[in-house]
Amino acid sequence: MRWLAALLIAFPAGAEPVFIDDAAGLPAPQVYAGGWEHFVGGGVSVFDCNEDGRPDLFAAGGENPAALFVNRSEAGGPIRFGAGGIAPITHVTGAYPLDIDSDGRMDLAVMRVGPNMLLRGLGDCRFEDATATWALPVRDDWTTSFTATWEKGQEFPTLFFGNYVDRSNPDGPFEACDRSALMRPEGRKYGETEPISPGYCTLSALISDWRRTGTPELRLSNDRHYYVRGGYEQMFRLNPLEERADWPHVSLWGMGIASRDITGDGLPEVMMTSMGDQLLQINRGDHFENAPYATGSYAQRPFIGDDGRPSTGWHAEFGDVDNDGRPDLFIAKGNVDQMPSNAIHDPNDLLMQVADGTFHEAADKAGIATMNRSRGAALVDLNADGRLDLVVMNRRAPMEIWRNETPKTGNWADIEPVQAAPNIHAVGAWVELRTAEGVQSQEVTIGGGHAGGKALPLHFGLGTAREAEVRVIWPDGQIGDWRKVQIGSCNRISR
Repeated sequence: MRWLAALLIAFPAGAEPVFIDDAAGLPAPQVYAGGWEHFVGGGVSVFDCNEDGRPDLFAAGGENPAALFVNRSEAGGPIRFGAGGIAPITHVTGAYPLDIDSDGRMDLAVMRVGPNMLLRGLGDCRFEDATATWALPVRDDWTTSFTATWEKGQEFPTLFFGNYVDRSNPDGPFEACDRSALMRPEGRKYGETEPISPGYCTLSALISDWRRTGTPELRLSNDRHYYVRGGYEQMFRLNPLEERADWPHVSLWGMGIASRDITGDGLPEVMMTSMGDQLLQINRGDHFENAPYATGSYAQRPFIGDDGRPSTGWHAEFGDVDNDGRPDLFIAKGNVDQMPSNAIHDPNDLLMQVADGTFHEAADKAGIATMNRSRGAALVDLNADGRLDLVVMNRRAPMEIWRNETPKTGNWADIEPVQAAPNIHAVGAWVELRTAEGVQSQEVTIGGGHAGGKALPLHFGLGTAREAEVRVIWPDGQIGDWRKVQIGSCNRISR
């Protein structure tokens, strides 16, 4: 039973964000640690593992065991977690939640330095190792990115595992990027791997119908630090698998991908994190354009402190922190380790979007501008008060939990599309929410970020709107009817 409490606010949004440190609500600190193989990764997976309407966390540990945290928070109160009873798994770089077998219980695709794993959800936050049962190919890879989607006529999703450096290459690590792998199902198991080669040390991947033509494509963000020369951000058609030769080559130290429509035209923009500039690209339908510098999204250097060297961005995520109807942007920052060319004291960014579409920095005022080496993160309502809280994973420092206590936030609604199996959570669907201010659009995807993602209802801030309508464009292209939204709650839309 959903327990999201109604929150109908009669005053307009506009206050600066405020967050309270609730890390003490974890049963034990969680630290992502290890040597050079864990300089990258460090993601957090957010999903409801016991169907009580409260988001739970699966956090990578690197050389430490990964941890499952079960949400025990009361509605509107402090954030509290209990320890989940999952078998210890080490060398985890991150994980993504998805319901592979469409049984209504979330599974986990676990990325590792070593053989990757598929964990089948059994309910009540219990899991079993289904790697062999579902015939996932077992390889000794260094996996750092993941994305998935359901292709037409398939019972199971198509999976992409993106790999970093080939540790077996005696000439490595520089210019030794490993190939990556696309895995299509054969019934309810996986068949032969389709390699993506050459690989350019992929640190983030996202399958998205960015053109909204009904044809999703695979976007890869690659780390220039290890491909050194010749590499670039990549875009692939899925079926048949082929790289788009017409895709403009952009070379970054690519770390993470975030995607959301922030202009109101229904097309998703893309944010790519990097060493130095964080590159926001505006979707023009048939191509992307770099956002003007005046947009305020580049976040290329620490905005507080005396370390003026370039920043290192990792996880990026859009979310409406103050529920004013405009998506904001969180960027996790942190030096790779002791890289002298980049800032050591590198605070995370919270970029708040204002009415003209530009962003301004608010992380220091919000209280979340910590100087840890951050990696993965998530914006998610953990205590059912309608405000997006924040989880931040750190390298060699404890995971952070921040409760959103921003005053005078706007109204909100969560939307959860569901359909018959397979793909019961409608991955690939578009949700459009309409108020008097216009239409907001979000896509249901698996992937993006840095080493971790969410499988939860989509959150929409509504500002002062007291009425809204929603419709779903389902993965097969069928367009649902507009229907009234219940403000301040989770709206499940069944097909």
